[in-house]
Amino acid sequence: MDLGLAGKWALVGGASKGLGLGCAQALAAEGVNVVMVARRAEVLHAAADGVCAVAPGVQVLTVAADITTPEGRAAALSVAGGPGTAFDIVVTNAGGPPPGDFRSWDREAWLKAIDANMLTPIELIKATVDGMAQRGFGRIVNITSSAVKAPIDILGLSNGARSGLTGFVAGVARSGIAAQGVTINNLLPGKFDTDRIATTLQAAAAKTGKPLEDIRRAQQAQIPAGRFGTPQEFGAICAFLCSVHAAYMTGQNVLADGGAYAGTY
Repeated sequence: MDLGLAGKWALVGGASKGLGLGCAQALAAEGVNVVMVARRAEVLHAAADGVCAVAPGVQVLTVAADITTPEGRAAALSVAGGPGTAFDIVVTNAGGPPPGDFRSWDREAWLKAIDANMLTPIELIKATVDGMAQRGFGRIVNITSSAVKAPIDILGLSNGARSGLTGFVAGVARSGIAAQGVTINNLLPGKFDTDRIATTLQAAAAKTGKPLEDIRRAQQAQIPAGRFGTPQEFGAICAFLCSVHAAYMTGQNVLADGGAYAGTY
């Protein structure tokens, strides 16, 4: 299927590894020029080289910056031709806050989580959505978490911050931009084989005292698919949401979790 994206420009956060990299790879494979943003320059440049190797016909640019800061966002938004005006696709993605017991989180921990996982996506939407509307095409995909639908007790910081973003998107996606060719959707990953799941598994092992591999096997057994997902599978879903074929989908929370969520709705 031709996704109709060749020649467009995408900004992808957290693109040096994991789900962000999977999205960058999938978009580049469809002919999208990609600006990859992540904090660690060495890892980011290596990831970009890998994307270039599999999609040699596209432009792949890198911005080594913390996108959760005003300076990092300004650096990312200025790359493709002017602050916030030239991106057709924005994939918001920032590392999730650490797991733990809510009793140990102070105000600063909450503010940091909200800044990274709620306010940063909102700032990126604000900076790009009007330019997209003027050009008649735009796709914003926020990488959130399956915990928005089924909260995880040790991920309270993430549960709270990402739920705030979900509520915001539910309103803005259905505003006037929907009739101007701009969609905003949230992509909710369940358990994917990334560094993030490794951190969560380690936290669960520490809390229960069980061996890490036992925790991993037990969690995979709870997923109907019988395994964790791959970043490449996640990226393919993201690319479809960005495609011309998904123009009638907006304001949605798309769950990718191997069937783990047992609810009907």
